[in-house]
Amino acid sequence: MALKLFNTLSRSIQDFTPSRKGKVGMYCCGPTVYDFAHIGNWRTFVFGDLVRRTLEFKGLAVTHVMNITDVEDKIIKRVMENKTSLRDFTGKYEAAFFEDLLTLNCKMPHHTPHATEHIPEIISLIEKLVQRGIAYKAADGSVYFSIEKYRGCGCTYGRLLKLNFDEMRAGERVKSDEYAKESVADFALWKARAPEDGDVFWPSPWGEGRPGWHIECSAMSMKILGPSFDLHLGGEDLIFPHHEDEIAQSEGATGKPFVKHWLHGAHLLVEGKKMSKSLGNFFTLRDLLAKGFTGREIRYLLLTAHYRETFNFTLEGLQGAKTALARIDECVTKLREIASNTVATPDAKLLEQFSVALDDDLNISAAWAVVFEWVRETNKRIAENSLNANDAAAALAAWEKINSVLGIEPPAIVLLEGINVTTSIVSATVISVVVPEDVKSLMEQRQDARKAKDFKRADAIRDELKAKGWIIEDTSKGPKLKKI
Repeated sequence: MALKLFNTLSRSIQDFTPSRKGKVGMYCCGPTVYDFAHIGNWRTFVFGDLVRRTLEFKGLAVTHVMNITDVEDKIIKRVMENKTSLRDFTGKYEAAFFEDLLTLNCKMPHHTPHATEHIPEIISLIEKLVQRGIAYKAADGSVYFSIEKYRGCGCTYGRLLKLNFDEMRAGERVKSDEYAKESVADFALWKARAPEDGDVFWPSPWGEGRPGWHIECSAMSMKILGPSFDLHLGGEDLIFPHHEDEIAQSEGATGKPFVKHWLHGAHLLVEGKKMSKSLGNFFTLRDLLAKGFTGREIRYLLLTAHYRETFNFTLEGLQGAKTALARIDECVTKLREIASNTVATPDAKLLEQFSVALDDDLNISAAWAVVFEWVRETNKRIAENSLNANDAAAALAAWEKINSVLGIEPPAIVLLEGINVTTSIVSATVISVVVPEDVKSLMEQRQDARKAKDFKRADAIRDELKAKGWIIEDTSKGPKLKKI
């Protein structure tokens, strides 16, 4: 079965077929670095990571580009308010973004172009639009894209959504980067320098100024991926005007189809409502980490709903994520014990079931159903003692491939002073875990109680260990401590 994805351009689910055999050019709208990214932003970025991982799982070589918007209206306003330089201001939030990206175990893009480093390409693209008569210089030195002239060339403005031009204010000029959704208006490609811009400006054929937001993405994506590429994605809030304007200015300049396939992720609600600081439901990733949740748990929860469905993100859901991940961890740990050093071919049936779910427009709910049915069946076979080392190794090999898509790493396992210890982390790297002396002592006391058949005392010690943040598991190789 071929991978099928919903294409916003055609408003239908289509087979995803790269323009070049085995290779995909993928552009994701990245952060505007004026603040910490919030959990709604992270839903989109984790969605983009899922798309990339799925394509790679299918054997495709992906060139992943994510832009950094480091000059834009909101940024300049904050720079002036903070009385700092553009680079110093954006650098802080850019560094925080990439730290958070790694916390959520998202793969680093291959290219992260910055708008401020592509001013020559932006100016060149605007010059082409002016030469073709689709853009014009206004009296103040700003340059605008003319929707009327663009449509007059036989081009369609409104490719990603249907627009009623008779009811909209076509032809008016809009200088801000974001404008009212009901307004179809000529938008700024180059903004003439204004006093409120401070030191944020560059020279151009039209005078000192700075680029508009929309033209930045067109210039950077086409420089790296070419005038036509396979896949462009972002949140559904970017469909209009940002992505619609990208299509118009890119195709207006080159005369070639811009992007073959557009993917958009739906909005995220928090505790059933739109995020708002006044409602107390506005969270950055760092806010959630401070509440004791992990990047792994947050990633899992963000991946539990289909990307085109509005998703309700809750703190209760994060608690559920913790439980769900513990089920997977326990199963994988037991499989490793049984498999030992055995190497086997991945379980083809399990991989096929998982792949079929992804092929259906990234049906993540069906994919998780495959995973948890596998966990249930595996635990049953382990309990029945009907799983041999080769079967366990085949299951583990399949899980590793599935995990390459989900990005939910199993726990690291270390052996410290003769005690098996596990701890849940994002990466599977072996780490050092220090077991407190009182915890070691309690574990030994519990073993003594079990040998004496004093199970009441053994259970009481188990509860005491749990209160200290440790779970004890009894395995065929002896007791094992797990940090929670």
